[in-house]
Parts: sequence; C-alpha cells; structure tokens
Amino acid sequence: MSKNSQDNITWPKKFGTGPVFITAICTILGAILFLRFGYAVGTIGFWGVIMVIILGHMVTIPTAVSLAEIATNKKVEGGGEYFMISRSFGLNIGATVGILLYLSKAISVAFYVIAFTEAFEPLFDWVKMNYELELPRQVISLPAMAILAVLILLRGANVGIKALYVVAVILFISLALFFMGDTDFHTNGDFFEIPSGMKNSAEFFTVFAIIFPAFTGITAGVGLSGDLKDPSRAIPLGTLLATFIGMIIYIGVVRKLSISASPDDLLNKQLIMGEIALGGAFIIPLGLAASTISSSLGSILVAPRILHAMAHDGAFPLGSLNRFLDYQDPKNNEPVNASFVTVIIAFVFVALGNVNAVARIISMFFMMTYGALNLISFLNHFGAHPSYRPSFKSRWYVSLVGFVLSVWLMFKMDAAYAFWSLVMLALVYFYNERYRKERQGMAALFRGAFFQINRILQVFLQNARRSVSRDPWRPSVICVSSTLLSKSKALEVVSWISYRYGFGTYIYLKKGYFSRANKEESELILQHMIQKSKTIKSKVYFQTLVSPSYTTAIAQVIQLPGITGMPNNMFLFEFDKEKREGIKPIAENFNLVKAGDFDICVFGYSNQRIHYEGGIQIWIKSTDDKNSGLMILLGFIISAHPDWKKGPISVFEICKKGETEQTQEKLRRLIGEGQFPISIKNINIVTLEENQTIRDVICERAADAGLTILGFRAERIKHDSESVFYGYESIGDVLFVNSREEKSTETEYI
Repeated sequence: MSKNSQDNITWPKKFGTGPVFITAICTILGAILFLRFGYAVGTIGFWGVIMVIILGHMVTIPTAVSLAEIATNKKVEGGGEYFMISRSFGLNIGATVGILLYLSKAISVAFYVIAFTEAFEPLFDWVKMNYELELPRQVISLPAMAILAVLILLRGANVGIKALYVVAVILFISLALFFMGDTDFHTNGDFFEIPSGMKNSAEFFTVFAIIFPAFTGITAGVGLSGDLKDPSRAIPLGTLLATFIGMIIYIGVVRKLSISASPDDLLNKQLIMGEIALGGAFIIPLGLAASTISSSLGSILVAPRILHAMAHDGAFPLGSLNRFLDYQDPKNNEPVNASFVTVIIAFVFVALGNVNAVARIISMFFMMTYGALNLISFLNHFGAHPSYRPSFKSRWYVSLVGFVLSVWLMFKMDAAYAFWSLVMLALVYFYNERYRKERQGMAALFRGAFFQINRILQVFLQNARRSVSRDPWRPSVICVSSTLLSKSKALEVVSWISYRYGFGTYIYLKKGYFSRANKEESELILQHMIQKSKTIKSKVYFQTLVSPSYTTAIAQVIQLPGITGMPNNMFLFEFDKEKREGIKPIAENFNLVKAGDFDICVFGYSNQRIHYEGGIQIWIKSTDDKNSGLMILLGFIISAHPDWKKGPISVFEICKKGETEQTQEKLRRLIGEGQFPISIKNINIVTLEENQTIRDVICERAADAGLTILGFRAERIKHDSESVFYGYESIGDVLFVNSREEKSTETEYI
C-alpha cells in the first residue's frame, strides 16, 4: 500500500484544547525562565529585557496567529507544523523543514534534560564540599533520560499528557511562591528606574539569543495535531492562550527580579529566584525540575509525531526506512519506532553533556520554522484564493511582520549560524527536489501569489501573458457586449466577480467586417474604456473585437486562451428584463458557448438602482444539484466587493413537504463545511403550498434583495427560453447560473 500522502490517514482522536495549552505553557515556562532571566535583567536592565520580550513576541504572536489561521482552514493531520508547511509549500520543502524541525525538537529533549540537572546544584555542591568529589552532570541526566524514555516508549502520549498536568501544577505553585517572596534589597540606584532606559545596549542581541529559546514553546502543542479531536479549535485556542499567559508571566518575573535583587546577584547567582521565593531553597529547584521535565515531555511527545508524519509521506529515500518509522502500535496507535529513534538521539546528546553550540542551531531552526509559517499565512492572504477560508482570520501585515522579523533576528543573533543554517536548508531541499522530482516544491503555495501579481499586471499593462493553473477552481469570466462602458450593467457583475477572487474580461463588440477603419475605431474605444475604468476603480481587463455578428464574436472568443494565461471558464450573457427581445440572442448562442465547456451566467437587469443593503439571495431548487455549489461560491465571491459590504448573504432552498429537516441539515452542513460567512439565521428552507409556484415564492421573498441568484438547466433553453428568464420583473437584478459540473465548496490548502 502506497503511503505517499498523509491526507487520508485516520488516527484516533484523544485530546481537546487542554493538552495543547498545557504542552505549550509548560514549554514556555521552561528552563530559560528559571536559569537565564536573572542574568538577562542583570545585564541589560528591566527595560532591556522588556524589549527582548516584546521583540520575541513580535515573532511568536504573529506565528501563533498564523498557526491558528492555517489550522482553521482545513483539517490538520499529524505532524503539526510539518503538516502545515508541507501541505502549503509542497512535500519537498515540507520534508526539508520537517527534518530540521524534528532534529531541533529531538535535541531539545537532551537540552532540557541537561538543564534539569541544574536543579540538583545544591546536591553537587554538598558532595564537592564534603567529599571533594566533582560529580559529572550525567550522574543525574542519564538516569532522568532513561526514566523519560521508559515512560514514553511504554505508556505513550496519554501518560505524557497526564504527567504534564501534574508538572504544570508544581510549576505554577513555584511561580506563585516566587511572586509572594520578598527580600531586603531596595533599588536605590538608577539601574532599574524607568527613566534610566536600557543598560548595556551592545549586549542586547546577545541576551536576546540566550532568552529566545524560551519563546519557542508556542508551537509545542501543535505537534499533537494528529491526536486532537478538533484541531481547528484546539490549536488556535490552546496556542494563543498559552502565548499571552506566558508573556504576562514573563513580564511579571522580570519586574519581580528587578526590584528584589542587585545587578551583581542577578549576574552571578544562577538560581537567584530561590533567594526571593517563599521557601525558595526548595521550591525553586523543584519548579526548575518541573519546568525542565515538562519541556522535555513536550518535546519528546511532539518530535516522534513529526518523524512519523514525514515517514508516512515517504520523505526519506529508503522505502524500508519510511516503513520502519511509519509503524504504529496497533493497541494505541503510538509512533513507537519514531519514539525509539528520538530517544536514541536524545541519549547521545545527553551523554555528550554540552549542547550549547547545538542550542544556537536549534534557535535558528525554530526561527526558520516560524518564518515559514508566517510566510504561508501572508502568501495565502496575498493569493486571495476563494478556497482559502479559515474561520480564524489574521491580517496579512501581521504575518509579514512575523516573517521579516524572523529572518532579520536570525542574522542579528548570529550571522554565521544563520548563514550556515540556510545553506543546510537549501542543500537538503535540493536533495529532496532531485530525489522526488514528481513532487511540487514552493510553487504549490506561490501559485496564488503569482496569480495576483499576474492579475494586477494584466490590468495595468494589458499585454502580459502568464501561465496560471486553473486547479483548484477560480472564476475567469468573459463578457461580450455591444454596450459601452457607461451604460453596461453586465460590467458590474464582471467587476464584482473579479474584484478579489477571480479575473474578468469585458469585450466590446464592434459589429462589422474587419477593416483598418473599424480597427482604428475599436482601438479608440478601447482607450476610452481603459481611461473610464480608472475613474470607477475597476479591476476588469478590457478589450475590443471587430466581428460581423454576435454569434461570430462568441465563436472567436470562446476559442481564445484567457488573458491571464488560464482558460476562461465562465461566460456572461445579459438582457434587460423589460425587453423580451433580449432573450433571443442568448437562446441562439447558448449551445455554442456550452460546447466550449463554460459555466454560463445570464444577468437579467432592471433599470433601477441596485439595493445593495438588501443583500444577496441564493435560491436553490431540487433541480440545482449541479448548480448549487457554483451558486454559493458566486454569492461568496461577489460579496467580497465593497458594494456589498452592508448586504448579507441569504440562502433559500425549496423542498417538498415532509423534507424540511433533512433539507435544512444538508444545507447547513454544506455551508458549515465550506466555512462561508453566512449566518445560520440566513439559511432558510421554503416549502411550497398548494397552487403556489416556485417563481411566485421567489418574487415574494426576494422583493427587497439587491441581487437574486437562481440556477437553471440547459435542457429548458431548448424548449422555452423565455419561461426560464421571465416572470421576475417585480424583483431587482437576477443572476441565472448554469454550471458545467458540480463545484466543490470545501476549503483546501493551495
């Protein structure tokens, strides 16, 4: 059985928001808080450390928000950040970042276990004083690592999460006693006074590099994504809550340290918090032990799941290696072999006893991961794909700030490490590209951004050609009309569709045979249209066409490639509802356009002002099985135009008596799974009464609507086209929709 894709894997879902929060907050409140914050305050002062915290969170908060957004756009499977990156940047770059992310998590286990030994500093000092024996830290760290390994390998994530809850209680108790403690120290000097500003500014980024690993805990809970019942809720809520609570505690600890100890004590006493807290000689080492154990547990829970997810995707060159790492215990579906490999790596670095140099590389890998997540969010915003509809929405500039700061801070912390980390990333990526040529790389995400750049250039320059994939679907609508810009109602529909999510082409038809005179006249008309479009701020691409008839013009247009380089996939007809003769050219050319495999829209307009505040009404009938998806998508796409910002979207489905509940559930599920911004109160089920026609119901309920969207079948055009489009004169503008195939309304990564 092939395992090239993780999208279809099904894992038992055990956990809710609590484990995400606990895993993140216990990693945030880790060893760095207890061991390095005092040194940081003593070096650059209170305001200096506050600036470090602010700068660090200017990276981590946008990353947390980006994570929340990406996680709520589509179901997140196992692998956390790896899954998100690989499904956005493609499996090749996902595997590249995933390998580095996995190693950083695995080595972090060793880092925290070694830090755990610092809690036994009084014991080491006592042995040295009484027996003149310098015990190596491995006396504590190796047995601690062994206990941790047995715990995870034999009991798995369930016992790990339970242990985290116990550890979290100890951790918060120790912090509470720290805040309750007091000393005889008084800040008589100006080192900590607010007007004094930051001290030793030249040491700022040195301190930042020391402190930054404390901020990396925000993504710790994301790695449990494959074990979550509802990742789209648990990841945003748990991650953001842990991030903001952690930031508040950081600020409180820095303030408490600054007013409770002298700069010399802060610099020279690693466990200075123990001299401040109530019962600090016991409670702070206990808190340090709890924080390091919790961080170790968090890392050792997450790292194997990243490795397992990569193996399931076939990220490694050997099939046997992928199968080995992909193995799960059939009893509890724990990634046993991936956990075993992680434990071996951690043991190696614990035995070495010094991971300071490696810790700097870890910071670089984390920073690259944060930058990648923020870049994904930014490019998804910029790409503006209609299939990207997260229920939790960030802002593009927040993600951009997070990405830029991630790259900048990498080089500010250590330019050499940053450079070689990026070189390593590039080498692994190019190896993956060579090994897995059939897989898409970064183009999978940049495609949406390229589309937007291409769209803007096309409107601005009018002559560029750019290839853009039409998968997944987005509208590329074309309209051929003999109506000039100032009088065209169809142009409004093209403008609505092309404002954000699609592309629109409006072709003015100059009837006549091609000649120099007609060509020059059409060019003048085109220039006039382009100038006019600037005043109305239209994003539509304009063109003129000389052709002897409407039919020959359509025949030419539907055979040409789209202006964007992607084929046009939607054709828009128009008619005045007060003039029945407008239906005839539509009926005559309908089959011609249908032969081109187009979605077809027919816009019936009135001569009255559009009541935008009345909103958009979508009416679905039992015969609209193929049309309903396109109708809802068009309602969503059109509503993005500023003209409709005050108008709600309402969906009506007409059903038979006795089928109300079934129809309502199906419609709510369709709207809910698609994450469309349609309120439940605006989802309506309408049953027909005796002697009541569908047209009568629509005309009665849609009287105040700004735009009514209806579906129609192609077969009816052959028999009686007028009966399809007429009878709606009492309501406003109507957009009739015929889809060539059923459109999916589910969200997806791009």
